[in-house]
Amino acid sequence: MTVLLYTLLFLVSVAVTLGACTLFTNAIEWLGKRFNLSEGAIGGVLAAIGTTLPETSIPIIAIFFGDSRAEAEVGLGAILGAPFMLTTLVIPILAILLVVYAGLGKRTAAFRLNYRDVKGDLSFFVAAYSVALACAFVPSRPMHIVAAIGLISLYLYYVKLKFSETDEEGSEGGLEPLLFARKAATPSFGLIGLQAILGLAGLALGAHLFVLAAEAIAGALSISPLILALLIAPLATELPEMSNSFLWLYRKKDRLAVGNVTGAIVFQGTIPVSIGLLGTDWTLAPTALITMVLAVAAATFLLTQAAWGALWRPWLLSGSAILYIGYVVYLYGW
Repeated sequence: MTVLLYTLLFLVSVAVTLGACTLFTNAIEWLGKRFNLSEGAIGGVLAAIGTTLPETSIPIIAIFFGDSRAEAEVGLGAILGAPFMLTTLVIPILAILLVVYAGLGKRTAAFRLNYRDVKGDLSFFVAAYSVALACAFVPSRPMHIVAAIGLISLYLYYVKLKFSETDEEGSEGGLEPLLFARKAATPSFGLIGLQAILGLAGLALGAHLFVLAAEAIAGALSISPLILALLIAPLATELPEMSNSFLWLYRKKDRLAVGNVTGAIVFQGTIPVSIGLLGTDWTLAPTALITMVLAVAAATFLLTQAAWGALWRPWLLSGSAILYIGYVVYLYGW
């Protein structure tokens, strides 16, 4: 009966998240339109930062306000789990959904992307995360501080580039009316902001309910706490990004869908990592180091595909999930 109850809570969390992501994506598109921003800036910066803010608070609280080594490890797990999840699971799921939507006759089975943006995002991440990975083998506090400052500077430069972009190919599809002002041709910034904040709050609530349900179900089914910490919890924290991207993909707004994920990858590979470098000794267990290596490998694989003929092939893209599945099998055996 308990499992059934928490399964219902899980379904409620998904419903809350989907409703909230509808509010958030609609508001964020209007915010971008009012500021005349490129879709790279909308998806890669505004949406990415907005959906990562709630989960970024986890390592900050755990590392700087926690009282034990265990809490610091929770913070590190939150930092490292996100890039691993995004590169090895979320993007392959996007590829699979693309094929599913095409099979349902909703769209074509090909990504319509600006591959220059894709290559740029993934290049930023691979460079930044490789530095963070190298720091794990260099037990030098001054070096870690320098690396953290460098990563923060790199992300600020990334944001600067995104906000200086223009959409050469035009925007994707039509812009639906703001849900909080359906009859307004140009809604006010106040209503756009209110809808975005409420949508973001709903995304955070949905993720929180997801975590509660996942923890309860994992406990009832005697799932390893390690698997819960490294796999299930990050899945919940990445739920907002996934929901937004799935919705945009369904609406044939591929640049926003993929840009939301790759932008979140860049953010997660720089800002939270800098928090870890500044707030801990950055001593990582083998299981944590493996997630970093796999995330860099998956991102490099995605980058190579984007550079190879400027095309993402869904069947090949979904192959990155093998890394995620292999890690799950490794943890189960470990």
